Amino acid sequence: QVQLVESGGGLVQAGGSLRLSCAASGRTFNNYAMGWFRQAPGKEREFVVAIRWNGGRTYYADSVKGRFIIPRDNAKNTVYLQMNSLKPEDTAVYYCAARGNYRTGTYYYTEGTAYDYWGQGTQVTVSS
Repeated sequence: QVQLVESGGGLVQAGGSLRLSCAASGRTFNNYAMGWFRQAPGKEREFVVAIRWNGGRTYYADSVKGRFIIPRDNAKNTVYLQMNSLKPEDTAVYYCAARGNYRTGTYYYTEGTAYDYWGQGTQVTVSS
């Protein structure tokens, strides 16, 4: 069983940067997929960015490509969401997710229903 804990959310001014952390326990990251999703009030959950742990392939939503990256630290079993050039429309609760087996196909990285484990979320608010 994998436990995920997000941290690092807060209030930031538009144009600024913020880094979220997702610490995993119970398993190593080998052969896992890990991703970030977000949900704004009144809207559906949407994909942000994900990584295939073994191989390093990264998937990005069009809305964040070029602004967000997903660094990782194998030794710490931690994945990050580095958010740059933040916009007010980035305001949402951000969730970390993980899947415990290897899959191929974009669907298994960009769709929330393909993940097995979820954190509780951390609030990010971007002011104008």
